[in-house]
Amino acid sequence: MTKYLISFPSEAMIATEEEMPSVSADSHEVIEQAKAAGVYVFGGGIDESVDPVRVSADGSVSDELYPGSRLTGGFLVLELPTRDAAVEWARRIAEACRCAQEVREFGYDPAS
Repeated sequence: MTKYLISFPSEAMIATEEEMPSVSADSHEVIEQAKAAGVYVFGGGIDESVDPVRVSADGSVSDELYPGSRLTGGFLVLELPTRDAAVEWARRIAEACRCAQEVREFGYDPAS
């Protein structure tokens, strides 16, 4: 099976403070459904209060990131049999989070 990244940038989620408890509960329900279905690999949200860094092969650390590199918001990694299945899970997450999701397919690596 193939692993899929389902994600959204933080600015895509437009929910009021009053809506956030139900958004959280609804999104966690979809995660529990994915776990029960045996397709859940990993998920979470990017902690945007911690600045990312770039680490070089020599171990040096820089605040300078790759141009255009930006990762915010939340994500799920699911292992699914088809892209259509990934789109359906993304639809469920979009409904729960109240924002559209992006779907990306991981390249196959037999060693991973």
